[in-house]
Amino acid sequence: MSNITLKVGCGLAQCGACTVIVKGQAIRSCVTPVGTVAGAEISTLDGLGTIQNPHPIQKAFIEEQAMQCGFCLNGVIMTAKAFVDRNPKATEAQIQQAMSGVLCRCFTHVRMLRAIKRYAQGLAV
Repeated sequence: MSNITLKVGCGLAQCGACTVIVKGQAIRSCVTPVGTVAGAEISTLDGLGTIQNPHPIQKAFIEEQAMQCGFCLNGVIMTAKAFVDRNPKATEAQIQQAMSGVLCRCFTHVRMLRAIKRYAQGLAV
């Protein structure tokens, strides 16, 4: 039995809380018909790493203390991972633009940006 956690979001593709990665692209699962991703590998936050062995992007967020309430965290991490994996040398402005569609209410944006850049630096090495 899988230990998958349901992340309830807006249901309208507006907040980003439900973001998953399909074929390297961040998508909003709340508005994606299951049939359109049938047979595709779908990556979720739960599938990235474990408490004992976090994925490098999760580790970067932990090291930068880039989380607070947790509402947006799934969307932020999955959107950032998909973007940075395709654009490891992205500028800060490009990262900010890529992240602009994920709603965050707790204002840890500066720490999140540092975590995303830390993850990107690890890929560029």
